[in-house]
Amino acid sequence: MKHTFFYALALGGFLFASCGDGKTSEPEVADSMDQKTDDFEYVVDQFADIQVLRYQIPGFDELSLNEQKLVYYLTQAGLEGRDIMWSQNYRYNLAIRKALENVYANYQGDKTTDDWKNFETYLKRVWFSNGIHHHYSNDKMKPAFDREYLQGLLAETRTTLEDDAFEAIFSDADTKKVNLSKDADIVKESAINFYGPDVTTAEVEAYYGAMKVDKDEPIEIGLNTKLVKENGKLVEQVYKSGGLYGAAIDKIIGWLEKAHGVAENEKQAKAIELLIAYYKTGDLHTWDQYAIAWATSTDGNIDWINGFIEVYNDPKGYKGSYETIVQIKDFDMSQKMAVLSKEAQWFEDNSPLMPEHKKAKVTGVSYKTVIVAGEAGDASPSTPIGVNLPNNNWIRQKHGSKSVSLGNIIASYENASGSDRLKEFANDEEEIARAEKYGSLSSKLHTAMHEVLGHASGQINQGVGTPKETLKSYKSTIEEGRADLFGLYYLMDPKIQELGLTDNWEETGKAAYDRYIRNGLMAQLVRLNLGDDVEEAHMRNRQWVSAWAFEKGQADNVIEKVTRDGKTYYNINDYMKLRDIFGELLKETQRMTSEGDYEAAKNLVENYGVKVDQALHAEVLERNKQFTQPPYSGFVNPVLVPTMDENGEITGFTIEQPATFEEQMLNYSKNYSNL
Repeated sequence: MKHTFFYALALGGFLFASCGDGKTSEPEVADSMDQKTDDFEYVVDQFADIQVLRYQIPGFDELSLNEQKLVYYLTQAGLEGRDIMWSQNYRYNLAIRKALENVYANYQGDKTTDDWKNFETYLKRVWFSNGIHHHYSNDKMKPAFDREYLQGLLAETRTTLEDDAFEAIFSDADTKKVNLSKDADIVKESAINFYGPDVTTAEVEAYYGAMKVDKDEPIEIGLNTKLVKENGKLVEQVYKSGGLYGAAIDKIIGWLEKAHGVAENEKQAKAIELLIAYYKTGDLHTWDQYAIAWATSTDGNIDWINGFIEVYNDPKGYKGSYETIVQIKDFDMSQKMAVLSKEAQWFEDNSPLMPEHKKAKVTGVSYKTVIVAGEAGDASPSTPIGVNLPNNNWIRQKHGSKSVSLGNIIASYENASGSDRLKEFANDEEEIARAEKYGSLSSKLHTAMHEVLGHASGQINQGVGTPKETLKSYKSTIEEGRADLFGLYYLMDPKIQELGLTDNWEETGKAAYDRYIRNGLMAQLVRLNLGDDVEEAHMRNRQWVSAWAFEKGQADNVIEKVTRDGKTYYNINDYMKLRDIFGELLKETQRMTSEGDYEAAKNLVENYGVKVDQALHAEVLERNKQFTQPPYSGFVNPVLVPTMDENGEITGFTIEQPATFEEQMLNYSKNYSNL
């Protein structure tokens, strides 16, 4: 599954939630009242619907020099592949970025006009999304200047942009990066650059459906390739040294070889060695060997995520997006959260799943809080707050997985927050007070349970294909909802207080339920334009879970829709009955997954997770206008700067924070443009 990215913390502003199927994380609208706790300047920039933040790297100075070198080499390896993500997102992205950056750097005309300001904003939006499609909605971003203005800028700065790439900015073609509409040819009508523009969904299904893999230990077919037509025949172009993206991959390999030389132990060195071999060959069996070595390498202070991993950007769920995250262990928080991993079997055994769908042995789920030292590709600037890998299910079952919470990223969200959305959308003072006291803790616990327990739970029936094969385009949202439901079910259980995770399990659970229903039925709608359907997998799952639970509990008035002073609120009248409803839906979503019930998954998502009550949506957008904090946040990376002796040997590092978002983006383009 993709890294599982999280589930969601209710920090100030907007957060990211993830998945067990690996997506980079998905932001949830946050409404907590946390306040800034230090003097660090977290906010870098704000434009359009985006806020750009900084994060710190606590503990870096406590690492040994070799550990610091390892962190540095791994972050450099990640940045060398940055262009891959841009190309994967859309075939014209790199040409467009280079042209826009050249204009930005060389234009000497009037920079006080609205057109120039709109140009700057558009460029920042493109930087943030790694391309011209919105990082979250997948819609093509429309510039607020016209084609004649851009033509003038290009001419004045002597910048070349080929006609097709120029037209891509303004035309009505390729309007969705990922199109999951049930009425669309989801491959041909998605702009994502995993397939040739003339390849259809039926052709993809036939091509990969004909591939034979080991049914017990299947490779992730298509993970690191682009499927195109050559002379009318489908052919895979492999991401590897000497293959597609080879120029960038060779640079990645060079830094990984340096990292191999300073590995902390033999297991870590072996994992890096296999990752290098994979990049050289593109062989997916080697990728599995690497994933096993990585998942079972648990000693040392440094860890990383690197490769073509999450498949959320592929409408068919085969192709992995390039991403890297370099991590330093946070020992204190990791020790506190390890209790969930130790008790994973208890949670599985006592879950409401059908007995035949329960896993007899939950293997090797590790959960740690880590400190991020650098991110790239699909994890930057927009980042998850948690990750669970590897995604290949048989490896997870047989060899275990790693779940991590990105502690310093979460801390930055909390400290940059200032939103008062809670008071606007919560039903009453009791709900607000509960959120202020237990909201942050309940979010963290839900994230941990989603990643550690939810994604690790359950098993597929013998002879049933993988969810990618059986549930198809609904696989990601069903998996994320299933993991959410597992966490929700146990957040209202005295076991979490027995384990020392809270001082009041009931109030913690209520805070979690309040937030989930409030967000799933109302708050997250601020991310959509009026009239839009819900398309992103995590947003869909939060809506179908909440809407199904609301409908299921109507007879007993479990969740009450309240209208007061022309505003809508949702009030939970019976939390224990709602827990039972969550348990019932958890059982059903696991059944769909275990039995491969496509029609049931389709009906659940389409009937509850896609369409939006337009009157309520308009109301939510109007109520949200009072808040200035944008709905999406992301990060610039701290810059690790090596200090050298007279022989050119690294003797230490300083950490510098970028002054501006554009400074980092231009620096990256100058130093890491490999494609």
